[in-house]
Amino acid sequence: MPAFPEAARTALADEQLQANLRTATTTIRAKREAVVAERADWEHLRAAGAAIKDRTLRHLDRYLLRFEEQATAAGAVVHWARDAAEANRIVVDLVRAADADEVIKVKSMVTQEIDLNAALAAAGITAYETDLAELIVQLGDDLPSHILVPAIHRNRSQIRDIFRREMPDAPDDLTDDPAALAAAARRHLRRKFLTARVAVSGANFAVAESGALVVVESEGNGRMCLTLPEVLISVVGIEKLVPTWADLEVMLQLLPRSSTGERMNPYTSTWRGVHPGDGPREVHVVLLDNGRTDVLADDVGRQALRCIRCSACLNVCPVYERTGGHAYGSPYPGPIGAILTPQLRGMRDDPVAASLPYASTLCGACYEACPVRIDIPAALVHLRARAVDATRGPLSPERTVMRAAAWTLAGPRRLAAAQRLAALAGALLGRRGRIGRLPGPLAAWTRTRDTPVPPGQSFRTWWRRNRRGTAE
Repeated sequence: MPAFPEAARTALADEQLQANLRTATTTIRAKREAVVAERADWEHLRAAGAAIKDRTLRHLDRYLLRFEEQATAAGAVVHWARDAAEANRIVVDLVRAADADEVIKVKSMVTQEIDLNAALAAAGITAYETDLAELIVQLGDDLPSHILVPAIHRNRSQIRDIFRREMPDAPDDLTDDPAALAAAARRHLRRKFLTARVAVSGANFAVAESGALVVVESEGNGRMCLTLPEVLISVVGIEKLVPTWADLEVMLQLLPRSSTGERMNPYTSTWRGVHPGDGPREVHVVLLDNGRTDVLADDVGRQALRCIRCSACLNVCPVYERTGGHAYGSPYPGPIGAILTPQLRGMRDDPVAASLPYASTLCGACYEACPVRIDIPAALVHLRARAVDATRGPLSPERTVMRAAAWTLAGPRRLAAAQRLAALAGALLGRRGRIGRLPGPLAAWTRTRDTPVPPGQSFRTWWRRNRRGTAE
């Protein structure tokens, strides 16, 4: 993917994308606002959610070991993965050990983060997405563009065309009616649910005191994946922990209201280890770091690890609503992706990650919507400074300009000379009081905006000519 500015220009030229995004985000926002307004204690819930996540992150080492102890006691096998390559290797080895050549998946952003499907394909293993939106993305050879609704950039007619083209058992007379599309997907996936021996899941939360994992979803596909196969492999970011069931109760009040605009999710599944005669015979949990401990070390940036993946920040963001998720070049789009991706990937050698802290107007709508009070604007400003520092050399343009400005502003005569030069330049470059194009390194400023022509005289000059010596 190109850096955000270039990708955004491409997205802004797609009128159908604009219409799809506008319709979807407006609908989700309205539903969320209605259910949030029902709770007089909403701000208290937000504060509680933030406090729970901060407490967990402060003592993450202790809670991770507690989770491992409890999950192991219940019959699960816990694996530790330092990075994407190690996590993928663990999952591939487990699928091979089960003598399987295909897996079914319940929607998991962390497996998108590590590109698990590609790793499985390289090992000769086929992954089948079972979430409806993820299935649409997979059949369309596409990428997710939203945390909650990965196919938000597609409308019903486009989905019908994808199903007709890529789904072998789709009816010839399939329409774009949502019920008909869902029924076609259900028939397509039924055989996979009943025959697959291995399933791969993520988790919305992991409860340290019991070793339990939690997935919330709206379609029931998650519960099929979690209960029918013989082997269940859950890949979980280490930040997904909450200490207790009581803490989970707070999160399950915040998440559905902020994501789907519901009081509770239709399906909330919890599982813990192995139960003879009921569910999978093997349960594996892969705890993934992949840069998260580096994020934890940043006093400002670490609040990104509070995120519960609700997507509320995407649905209120004026930038996301116009560019969509693909422009962010990451499985984590929108405002939360703009602060999480640069920290997970690093910005020094990744132009896409380095561009994301600038993919915002800093309007603050994301902070107001976030159910765990992540101050995304403050984190963006912090990461912009880090992005500049990552590319700054001894002769960097920014440092040269700032030093020149400091020298100029330190002396009244130098400032007066600079003002006269600016007025002269404005007279040469301006048209009707505006400058539409600046030369050289200043061109980036006028590429998307005009700048006013500097005044013909400074205030100092005006005062000297008109008011000098006048009594107050």
